[in-house]
Amino acid sequence: MRHVGHIAGRELRSLFVSPVAYGVLSLFSVLASFFFLLDLSWFHELAGRVQQYQAYDQQLNLNEHLIGEFYGSMSVVLLFMIPAVTMGLFTSEKTNGTEELLLTSPITAWDIVLGKLLGGGLFVSILIGIVGLFPGLLFIYGDPEVGRTLTGLLGLLLVGWVYVAIGAFASSITRSQIIAFLISLVLLLVILLLPAVADLGVAAGAPWLGDLCRYLSANDHLEVLVKGIVDTRDLAYFAVMVTSFALMTKAAVESARWR
Repeated sequence: MRHVGHIAGRELRSLFVSPVAYGVLSLFSVLASFFFLLDLSWFHELAGRVQQYQAYDQQLNLNEHLIGEFYGSMSVVLLFMIPAVTMGLFTSEKTNGTEELLLTSPITAWDIVLGKLLGGGLFVSILIGIVGLFPGLLFIYGDPEVGRTLTGLLGLLLVGWVYVAIGAFASSITRSQIIAFLISLVLLLVILLLPAVADLGVAAGAPWLGDLCRYLSANDHLEVLVKGIVDTRDLAYFAVMVTSFALMTKAAVESARWR
């Protein structure tokens, strides 16, 4: 386990050596600005309607009507950004010819997997830090709830880590970065669309299938955290998802070691 930090640092440095990290950071920042301004404009319009119709009994909440919407939008943006970051976690070793050297070294498979997951997770933490700057502006001009703002950011970070684990698994089972990107994107889209599948399952008379699909949906758990509710069931979901895909990635790495 002592090699995990070294591998994570190496992975993070390799991301910033390539143009991928700068491209993702730039595009992510532009999209975050766009969605924040869009949600802010919608909130301003909603506030104007409330004032126009003198609906003083309707209370507008910054966290519920603005920050929560912004977090939801950014979770979808992460779905498309993270596969671009994780597609080279393992495929780059194969294309550069360093996979055999890495696998024959005294480093364990867990060291490799956890190190690469940590490197990807640290990069995602930078992305979440960018997201956090926008609600931070509201504390200057408004009065959002600190607890709900932070738990929403925590939920977005945990969703990002789940996406990294899925992307790492996709990268470990192929030699092509493009294929790894597509596999990861498809898996993440399936997770995103699981609530719709849940509704179909309930309509078909299979409520247990609907409950399972909703549990596997990352966005459903994110919505709970955005509301300021920290439930151990939601935290367990993120832990189970990351651990499951880490185990599958480890199995893929070990299978390559024994070929």
